[in-house]
Amino acid sequence: MTEADILRTAALASKAWPYEEARKLLKRYPQGAPEKGYVLFETGYGPSGLPHIGTFNEVLRTTMVRNAWHALSDVPTRLIAFSDDMDGLRKVPDNVPNQAMLAEYLGKPLTQVPDPFEKYESFAHHNNAMLREFLDRFGFDYEFVSATERYRAGAFDEALRQVLRRYQAIMEIMLPTLRKERQATYSPVLPISPKSGIVLQVPVEVVDAEAGLVRFEDEGEVVEQSILSGGAKLQWKVDWAMRWYALGVDYEMAGKDLIDSVTQSSKICRALGGRPPEGFNYEMFLDEKGEKISKSKGNGLSLEQWLTYGPQESLAFYAYREPKKAKQLHMGVIPRAVDEYWQFRANYPKQPIEQQLGNPVHHIHDGKLPQGELPVTFGLLLNLVGVMGDATREQVWGYLQNYVPGASAESYPELDALIGHALAYHRDFVAPTLQRRAPEANEAAALRRLDTELAALPAGASAEDIQNIVYAIGKDEAFGFAELRDWFKALYQTLLGADQGPRMGSFIALYGIGNSRKLIAEALDAAQG
Repeated sequence: MTEADILRTAALASKAWPYEEARKLLKRYPQGAPEKGYVLFETGYGPSGLPHIGTFNEVLRTTMVRNAWHALSDVPTRLIAFSDDMDGLRKVPDNVPNQAMLAEYLGKPLTQVPDPFEKYESFAHHNNAMLREFLDRFGFDYEFVSATERYRAGAFDEALRQVLRRYQAIMEIMLPTLRKERQATYSPVLPISPKSGIVLQVPVEVVDAEAGLVRFEDEGEVVEQSILSGGAKLQWKVDWAMRWYALGVDYEMAGKDLIDSVTQSSKICRALGGRPPEGFNYEMFLDEKGEKISKSKGNGLSLEQWLTYGPQESLAFYAYREPKKAKQLHMGVIPRAVDEYWQFRANYPKQPIEQQLGNPVHHIHDGKLPQGELPVTFGLLLNLVGVMGDATREQVWGYLQNYVPGASAESYPELDALIGHALAYHRDFVAPTLQRRAPEANEAAALRRLDTELAALPAGASAEDIQNIVYAIGKDEAFGFAELRDWFKALYQTLLGADQGPRMGSFIALYGIGNSRKLIAEALDAAQG
């Protein structure tokens, strides 16, 4: 069996969610390739705002399913990043300049609204450029598609005629889902006013489906207009369904908040004569209070924040795990995500293929893991930076070189990047919270014993030797610790100023016995003071 055959056999049985998702596509096409010759994945983007962490997650997770499909099948794929840029501007975003100017363009298609940043031909063009730059920065393989360009080029015309032919069926699907007052004005088609250029939300009467003609009222006047080639756009649930039908989309995932929309759009897609795509609904991220993260509220974490304090792989790791479970997204989750990513990465080469396929790093790197290891954990780095205070990268490397012989930025480039993240995380998030407390009498006695034992050790004592000493003191009944963890907590709180911390043996070896004894002396002074 070739390597690809071994992978395929394991992938067919793997319980990792990207393979489970990809197998839905195998069932969709039991005969092999679809008529169009490829499987089409889609992600959608509303360019009324800048791309954010949710955009990253959706494209990342879709890419993971796409990669899983490639392990199962030789049928080629495409991934479309679709920008819904013909939408009318509903409200002026809070985070952009020239707000008064934008207010004059409310209701107009985003591609007809001037760019408030004055760099591109429209607001949509600006946000689309940001989206592409954003996706390129993470190395995603995708094709960008603009709704405005497709509508105007006539690429959706046949599908739009089909919407008019099936107009009544679409109304029957949508009307029961709407409130009474909305039912009176609802239309699946949103004509673009020939007078104001605004995307109109008005009732529409189909005049001639084949010619694409509809009739509606615009500023008190009855207008007949073709909806083809950019004369109208569709209400978004109908638009989504039309897109699936016109492009032949096979897979698209969506947030849990869109479950009803997926249901309605799937019914409409079938009414048009198409087949809705496969996909699943992922859970939303929550802030530390358990509230849903919202762009307008600015709660939770932005993508930029995560990438300031942790590498991209740690975010991908966090996004991969349990996508159907609501997860909190705040500063506190970053260090653990970094260390767990590295833990899984270190385990990967030793695992049989079945376990490798369930390992998150397999999906983060599509089975092609980078070389390199991490000689210290991110948590340990944070503790080191914590006791050093205002440290420089060079000073941190100075300590690391004592602990890892021959360590340098050249030999450990990923560790060098992590030092930058640790310094930023400490400065912005940890430093303001650190507070060392004075030890209790029994804790002070245990610290004195630790100091004596450390003084007797040779300079190059191993982390393991030091850890054994720490353990022995904690277990010694003379010091009165009910449980070993009470001793560790005392060490963290009196020496590091934190409630949690590293293996003390590793920390003391890294920080140096002499420096660690200075920390103990400061704690004992505080006890006497």
